[in-house]
Amino acid sequence: MSHAPQPLGEPVVRREGREKVTGTARYAAEHHPAGLLYGRIVPATVASGRITAIRTADALAVPGVHTVLTHENAPRIEEPDDPVLAVLQNTRVPHRGWPVALVVAESLEAARAGAEAVRVEYDSADHDTVLTWDHPGMYTPEKANGGYPAVRERGDAEAALAEAPVTVDATYTLGGLHNHPMEPHASSARWADGHLSVHDSSQGSTTVRDTLGQALGLGDDEVTVVSEHVGGGFGSKGTPRPQVVLAAMAARLTGQPVQVSVPRRYMPALVGHRAPTVQRVRLGADRDGTLRVVSHEIATHTSRIKEFVEQAAVPARIMYASPHSSTVHRVVPLDVPSPSWMRAPGEASGMYALESAMDELACALGIDPVELRLRNEPATEPDSGRPFSSRGLAGCLNEGARRFGWYERDPRPAARQEGRLLLGTGVASATYPVLLSPSAASAHVAPDGLYTVRVNATDIGTGARTVLAQIAAAALGTPQDNVTIEIGSSDLPFGSVAGGSSGTASWGTAVHKAATALVRRLAEGGTVPPEGVTVTADTEEEASQDSPYSRHAFGAHFAEVAVDSLTGEVRVRRMLGVFAAGRILNARTARSQFIGGMVMGLGMALTEGSTMDPLYGDFTERDLASYHVPACADVTDLQAHWIDEDDHHLNPMGSKGIGEIGIVGTAAAIGNAVRHATGARLRSLPLTPDKLLPYL
Repeated sequence: MSHAPQPLGEPVVRREGREKVTGTARYAAEHHPAGLLYGRIVPATVASGRITAIRTADALAVPGVHTVLTHENAPRIEEPDDPVLAVLQNTRVPHRGWPVALVVAESLEAARAGAEAVRVEYDSADHDTVLTWDHPGMYTPEKANGGYPAVRERGDAEAALAEAPVTVDATYTLGGLHNHPMEPHASSARWADGHLSVHDSSQGSTTVRDTLGQALGLGDDEVTVVSEHVGGGFGSKGTPRPQVVLAAMAARLTGQPVQVSVPRRYMPALVGHRAPTVQRVRLGADRDGTLRVVSHEIATHTSRIKEFVEQAAVPARIMYASPHSSTVHRVVPLDVPSPSWMRAPGEASGMYALESAMDELACALGIDPVELRLRNEPATEPDSGRPFSSRGLAGCLNEGARRFGWYERDPRPAARQEGRLLLGTGVASATYPVLLSPSAASAHVAPDGLYTVRVNATDIGTGARTVLAQIAAAALGTPQDNVTIEIGSSDLPFGSVAGGSSGTASWGTAVHKAATALVRRLAEGGTVPPEGVTVTADTEEEASQDSPYSRHAFGAHFAEVAVDSLTGEVRVRRMLGVFAAGRILNARTARSQFIGGMVMGLGMALTEGSTMDPLYGDFTERDLASYHVPACADVTDLQAHWIDEDDHHLNPMGSKGIGEIGIVGTAAAIGNAVRHATGARLRSLPLTPDKLLPYL
C-alpha cells in the first residue's frame, strides 16, 4: 500500500493495462453464457425502396439456424427517439445496408450461412446519394449538431468582403470518413425473470439502458447494461446502435442469450460516419493582415430518416477577431446511412477549411502564418463577446514555433529538395469547447481506511479508471492505491456518455463532489461502522448552469512533409503539437490522447477516404484494406506538449477535455506543409498520390 498521495498530473500507469495486454479484459462479444445464440444481420441490397417479400425457408434449413427475425415476426418496440434503432418494424428501406432480417443460430458460421440464404425481394425506388453545393433539396436547418444555431451573422460580411484590400475565396471538399474502432460494435443480451442484461460495446451504458427501456417498455430497474471494456469508439459508440436492439429483441423472442456483432464491412452503413462536407471560406483582410471579415459556409448531407448537421462552421465563430462574420450551415437529405459523431465532429472538418484558408491568406499577404494568427487574436469571444476563461492559443503557437524550429524555414514554396523529395512545413491552429454533462458518483470508506468510488463512466481506451482514481485520491487526501474505482455498469450512479471530450470533467466533478462530502462527513468525528460510510453526489445543478465565460481548449500543430516528386507519395517526417487544455491530470494518458488524435488527423489528411458510389448507393471503402487508417510505418517523429493553464472557471480539477483536440487542425497543418513543399494548393482530402501527381 502506498503511503504518500500522488498529486494530480503525475504519469500514473493505466490501471487496466495488465488485463488488456494479457487478454483477461472482457469485451462485449467475449461473454458466453450457456445456450448462447449468435445473430447475423441481413443488410438491404437496394438504396431506396420497400420490401415486398422475405423468403426464409432456405435459411431455416441450414443446420444450426434457430430462427430468422424479420419485420413480420420481430417483437414490436415503441418508436425510439433515434429512428436508426427502429429496425425490423416495417418494410421501408431508407439506405443500402439497412437491416432487413436477423438470422439467429447456434454458431457464427451457421448464422452467416443462414444470412446468405435469406432471399429478399424489393420494390426499389430511384435513389440520390451525391452531395453537391447547389443540390435542389438543400435547406438551412434551425440548429446544427451540439445545439448550435445554424446561422450566425455579425456586421455586414458581404459588404466587408467587397471592400477588403485582400481576400481569399476557397472551397474545400471532404468525403465521408469512418470511425473504425479496433473493437467492432457488439452486444450480448439475455433475459432472466423479466430482467434484461446486456453487455454492449458502448460509450455510455446508462444511455443504452434508457434507450432499451423506452423501446421495450421496461423500467430502469428491469435493464442492466454493462460496458466494462470498450475497444475504441471515436463517437460511433456514443449512441446505441442497431445491434443492441436486435440482440435484445432476439433474446426475448428465443428465450436464450443472443449475441450480435457487426461485421466490419457493415459498419459504415450502421454505426454512423463523418458526413462529407463542401465548405466555402471567404476571408477579407487589410494589407497588414488584420482580418475584416470571416465567412464560412458549409453544405453537408443527412439521411432520409434523421437530421444530423455537421457543425463545421462553428469554430470560425470563436477563432479570430473580425468586425464582420457570417457562418452558415446547410444540409440535404439523401438516400444514405445516417451520419453521426466522429472524433471532434464539426471542429475536425471545419478547422481543416478555416486553417487552410488562413494559410492561403498568409501566402497572399506575404506574412508568416504564425504571425498572421497572432495578429488576429481576439480580446473576447467574437461570436458572443463573452470573456475567455483562458485562451492559450498564442502561447501554443509561440511555444510550438520555438520547439519546431519554425522560423528557420525558407518561406518560399518548393524551395527545399533532397534528391527527388520536396520538403515543406505547415502550421494550423486547433480548438475544442469545454463541455460538462450531469453525472453522479458515490464514495465509500471501509473501517480499514480503504475507499471505493462508483460512477458509471466508460473507459473507451482513455484511461478513465486511472484518472478518476487520481481525482478521488486527491480529494480524499489518500494514496491512489487506496482507492478502488468501479465503472462501466448502468447499475452504478449514472454517468454521462464518454463523448465531447467531456468524460473526465463530467465524471470527475461528481467524484470530487462525493469525495469531498465524504471527507466532511468523516471530519465530523465518530468511528467508521462495520458497513462503512457512503456519500452520493450528483452534478445536475453544476451542469445546468450557463457559464459567463467562453471556455475552450486551444492548440497549435506543426508538420514537416516530404513529397516524392516521382510518385506523388506524401510522408509526414515529423509532427509537433502544443496544447492549452487547463490542468493536465495524468501526463502519461494525456500524451497518449493527444498523439492518438494527431495520428487520426494524419489519416484524415493522407490516407482515409471514403467515396459514395452513385449507382450502387453505398460507400465503396468498407474495410481496413481499402480504408487505410495510419499504421506504424505512417507515423514517425510525433510529439505532443502542453502549456499548463490555471483556469478557475471550469471544474474542481481545472481541466479541459483532451480526447478530440489532437485531431483538430492536424490535417490543415499537413495540407499547408504539402503546399509549401510543392507550391500546389489542393483543397480536397485525402492528399493521395493521384491528386498530387498532376502538379509535380
